Amino acid sequence: MLDFSLSAFVTLLLVIDPVGLVPAFLAATAGLPDRAKRTIALRAPLVAASILVVIALAGNWLLRQLGIGIPAFQIAGGLLLFGVSYQMIFGDRPHREAREADKATAEHASDVAVFPLAIPMMAGPGAIATTLLLSGDAGYGARLAIIIAVVLSVCLLCMLCFVSAQLIARTLGRTGNAVLSRVLGMLLAAYSVQFVINGVAAVRTSLS
Repeated sequence: MLDFSLSAFVTLLLVIDPVGLVPAFLAATAGLPDRAKRTIALRAPLVAASILVVIALAGNWLLRQLGIGIPAFQIAGGLLLFGVSYQMIFGDRPHREAREADKATAEHASDVAVFPLAIPMMAGPGAIATTLLLSGDAGYGARLAIIIAVVLSVCLLCMLCFVSAQLIARTLGRTGNAVLSRVLGMLLAAYSVQFVINGVAAVRTSLS
C-alpha cells in the first residue's frame, strides 16, 4: 500500500509539476492586485482538485460505458504522458505555459483561476489521463481513497507554490526552472513507459 501511495503521488506530481506552473501563474495574474492574486492562488487548485476527484470516482464507470479496457487506457495514457515528458525535456514547458496564460489573460478570460490555470494547466489531458490510470489500477476501497488523497495533496502543493510564486521565481530563476523541468521530464518518461509495459503485459495475459 505504501509503494502504491508513493508511486501515485510521484506520478501525479510529475505530471502537474506545481513549481513549473509558477511562471504561468505569474503571467496570468500580472497586473492584478495582491488580494486578487491570493484569491486566484486558492481557487485554481480547488477547481482542479474537484475535477480530478470526480474523474477518480467516475473514471472506471466511464471507461466501462465506453467499452474501453484498462490495458488499452494504460497504453494510450502512457503514450500521452510520454508526449508530456518529451515537451518537458526537449521543449520549454514552463515558459510555453506562461505564454499561454498571458495570451488567455490578454483575451480577457472571465476567470483565470478556472482558465487557463485550473484547466488545462493543472487538470489538463496529462493529469486527467494519470488520474484515470491510477484509479483504474486502484479499483474501489482503500486504494481509491489514496488516489483522492494524492490528488488533494498535489493540488495543495500547487496552492502553496502559487502563494509563494514571487519567491520561487526569484530563487530558481530561468536556469533553475529549465533544469528542474528536464529532470522531472526524465522521471515522467520512465513512468510513462512503465504504464505502456503494464498495459501490453495485461493484453498478452488476457490473450494467452
